[in-house]
Amino acid sequence: MALASLRPLRSRNFALVWSAALVSNVGTWMQGVALGILVYAHTHQAGWTGLVAAAAFIPLGLLSPVGGVMADRHDRRRWLIGTTLAETACAAALAVLVATGHVQPGLVVLVAFAGGAAGAIGFPSYQAMLPDLVPKADLVGAISLSSAQFNLGRVIGPAAAGLALLHHDYTLTFAINAASFLAVVLALCLVRLPVQVRLGGDAGVVARLVDGARTARADPGCRAAIGLIAVVGVLVSPFIALVPVMSAALGHGSGGTATLVTAQGVGAVVGVMALPSLAERFEIGRMVRRALFVLPLLIVAYGLSPTLWVATIAFLLVGAGYISVLAGLNSVVQLRAPTVSRGRVLGLFMMALGICYPLGAVVQGSIAGAIGIRTVTVGGAVLLLGVLVLVAAVRPTVLAALGDPSAPATGAGAGAGADAAAAADATVTPTAELP
Repeated sequence: MALASLRPLRSRNFALVWSAALVSNVGTWMQGVALGILVYAHTHQAGWTGLVAAAAFIPLGLLSPVGGVMADRHDRRRWLIGTTLAETACAAALAVLVATGHVQPGLVVLVAFAGGAAGAIGFPSYQAMLPDLVPKADLVGAISLSSAQFNLGRVIGPAAAGLALLHHDYTLTFAINAASFLAVVLALCLVRLPVQVRLGGDAGVVARLVDGARTARADPGCRAAIGLIAVVGVLVSPFIALVPVMSAALGHGSGGTATLVTAQGVGAVVGVMALPSLAERFEIGRMVRRALFVLPLLIVAYGLSPTLWVATIAFLLVGAGYISVLAGLNSVVQLRAPTVSRGRVLGLFMMALGICYPLGAVVQGSIAGAIGIRTVTVGGAVLLLGVLVLVAAVRPTVLAALGDPSAPATGAGAGAGADAAAAADATVTPTAELP
């Protein structure tokens, strides 16, 4: 029998969309690298480089809930085609700007923001479509493979950008990204989905957002997953943005950063490939709870690493643990959110991460300048572990809610409350969880 992580690829619809998304994601990472180099080359100011990166990411936190409303209100496939065409137009506009010599940093940032906004209001539709692309038994595998293609793009994209930019050909890089979006449009035109149950009535966006928030709050699993991803985003997710600082603390520069980023990407791919099998063996709720408690221990090991090579090994494990938490919590939302409001609940989930991660990165980056990156990294992980222990002790039902409500309460998946207690027990002897 095929690995559980690869089973979703047997579904024609998912295989088409996943393959196209991988192509598009490689192009997006190519553009991200090229934008930073282009803006810095024209301004020689790191501030502009950070601004253009933030312009592409901030819309995810601001506009994901709006994208969730659109995903529930309109045909998700058609809406995603429209937003993807908008991203294509933004990438093509960058290629034209460079080709015609109109590279003004402010204009480049504006176009990058527009492309990020189009992606932010389209991504909830992609997420909400996943349960319609595969059988329910393969949903966790589909979410894991989606995370894997993102991390594969993060590894392949920068390398491809380096090749394309050997002769500083920014026009070619942006044109490749524009073409990569068309692969998604083609795949979406070829898939056939069940008739979508959509919201009716004349309620406005705000009213629909409020209704989606009520739905998320009413389900204990969705509520717990959104709250936990926010805490993870503030306390430990900033390790991603602060990799260059850690590399410098280890006595290395850009080469060390590249090594660590690659290790995290490889670890993430390994983690998401193992996730479906673990979810089947232990039940998704138990697997997510254990991943939540193991992650801060791995972050501590990374923060205390004495050399780059030790840090690289630790970071590979961090990549696997971190993506297990993200994909696991996402799976909980996918499994528990009602079909008619799935897009809005997922939009809130993505907003929580999209806002809390950059906020945590700014705060931890500022503190790291005063007390050191190692202290900040370890401190954030210890705080997360403390929060989890406190929740397990005071409100064990929060962790117990992380599961598939339709899963049988037998075997490895039985006893959600016992799982929460077991997770708390794991923190008493943390060394047993370390590699």
